[in-house]
Amino acid sequence: MSYCLNPNCANPRNVGDRPFCQSCGMELVLGDRYRALEPLGAGGFGRTFLAVDEYLPSRPRCVIKQLFPPKPGTRHAAKAEELFQREAERLDELGQHPQIPKLLAHFIHNGYPYLIQTYVDGHPLTRELLQAGAFDEDQIRHLLRGLLPVVQFVHDHQVIHRDIKPDNIIRDRHTETLTLVDFGASKMTTASSLSKTGTVIGSAGYSAPEQVAGKATFASDLYSLGVTCIHLMTEVPPIDLYCFVEGRWLWRDHLMQSVSDDLALVIDRMIEPTISRRYAAASAVLHDLEPAQVSFALPYRPSAPMNPAATVPPQRSPWRCMRTLCEHKQAVAAIALNPRNQQFASASFDRSIRLWDVKTDKSTGILLGHTEPVVSLAFSPDGQRLISGSLDDTLRVWNPENGELLRTLNDPSDSIVSLAVAVSPDGQTVVSGSDQHTIRLWHLATGRLVRTLEEPRAVTCVAISPDGRLLASGSSGNTIRLWNLYTGELLKTLEGHSRDVNAIAFSADGSILVSASSDHSIRLWNFETRKVQMLNGHHDWIKAIALSPDGTLLASGSSDHTVKLWSLPDGKLCHTLAGHTREVNAIAFTTDSQILISGSRDRTIKLWRR
Repeated sequence: MSYCLNPNCANPRNVGDRPFCQSCGMELVLGDRYRALEPLGAGGFGRTFLAVDEYLPSRPRCVIKQLFPPKPGTRHAAKAEELFQREAERLDELGQHPQIPKLLAHFIHNGYPYLIQTYVDGHPLTRELLQAGAFDEDQIRHLLRGLLPVVQFVHDHQVIHRDIKPDNIIRDRHTETLTLVDFGASKMTTASSLSKTGTVIGSAGYSAPEQVAGKATFASDLYSLGVTCIHLMTEVPPIDLYCFVEGRWLWRDHLMQSVSDDLALVIDRMIEPTISRRYAAASAVLHDLEPAQVSFALPYRPSAPMNPAATVPPQRSPWRCMRTLCEHKQAVAAIALNPRNQQFASASFDRSIRLWDVKTDKSTGILLGHTEPVVSLAFSPDGQRLISGSLDDTLRVWNPENGELLRTLNDPSDSIVSLAVAVSPDGQTVVSGSDQHTIRLWHLATGRLVRTLEEPRAVTCVAISPDGRLLASGSSGNTIRLWNLYTGELLKTLEGHSRDVNAIAFSADGSILVSASSDHSIRLWNFETRKVQMLNGHHDWIKAIALSPDGTLLASGSSDHTVKLWSLPDGKLCHTLAGHTREVNAIAFTTDSQILISGSRDRTIKLWRR
């Protein structure tokens, strides 16, 4: 079945996989890739369709958003086009968060603007309310626990959603995960823009008073989320829950079931009309909601005194931050330990690589030459070479002793944005993973390209087994592939993660492969028992992992701003290290397993000692 995207087509439904519409002759596949299957919805300025990506072998489902071209002189249509473009920009800016649709493509075809994004197989909470009735307290708590970290993530990227409501919250029918959709009304904030009056955008009843006046703030999204909660609990439209005569909410009078006082107080503070008395950050709401269970450190300052009796002191950790290094001017993207001495390297979006002495915590050198952010690092086993991968389409080989650039690895036939890099245990082979769906094997001594392996999606991470025989690669296709490093033969595909695989690592004996994903989980793949153990504890996507050389600990860094330590082999969560104020992008243990180094988007590197 194919559905014609021509709005004027008299018979848009087509049987089979025809290349052209049997009624109007319009081509049925966008960009030789995306085929619409059926309409999902329509509005005054455009339509959405369930579609399939025919370029990939698995033919995954996706969503096509089509905007009708504005008629000359039509002010509202021109505004719709602006919002459509804004949604594409926001989805691209917000990256790979598992609870926000991923932007797949954005283009104009036959005069119509199109946006392609990932498909969430589920239903909006509006439909759930109609079918199952009012939400109870447990459901509301689940909703807040699931969405508040997403809202904090959006705000951390200086974006205000401006249209949070039940229609824009989708529950995945397989995992029950909640996804926040429709960023067409969102707004990128700056210090100056927050003080200016802007366009009034949002949905009636859900928008905060300051947003109605054209001055939306981060707190405006929390207001909308609070109003969403009282709508779901009462089944009454928000406009009928507010008494304009008395100037207060009457939602308690319409409750279908009882709600505890502590939850009611949290919601009251979320929907407080006065900004100074409302929550200022999603992290503050989550802290008040369940203070004993919130372990991630999201920066906020409570606008009202906390009740000491309602808080539980955190468990004391033997790990302490002994030093914070602030030399990088932008986000720290990668960290690598020299296996032969007390040196480590850090790479940053500021396009530099810095060398550090672990004992003194001092920078011993800076390597310059990349023209775009440096996102991956690896030392050779003998510590005499440092390999860096950058968004400038090159790999560079450095002498870490004197900072000399020894050679540049590139493929003239293709770009090789090296999102990941690893070196074989014998020091002969460099493996790089690219966003161009390829893995490349290079001869380190000569820089010669030895082999190219094809992946169906972007390669986000690579690792080599301790015996040098097995190559593992993780991808944005949610899978891990195992290859024979010598022959390039694909041996096995590991499936289980529901989102991008961001980091992988082998245990010291090679019997276990550890993977971390944007689905908030860590998986331990045991090759001997053929069992998979899943570790849960992070509240956002996991970006980095490291195994201690003594084999007793697994460290994970996350977009929830924390590093978590897990004991091995039982996988028990031991400690949560809080201190970074943005995503933790990179972590590494020193060779004695006594110091853990973490790098963050907050531009800092922290050294933790036990």
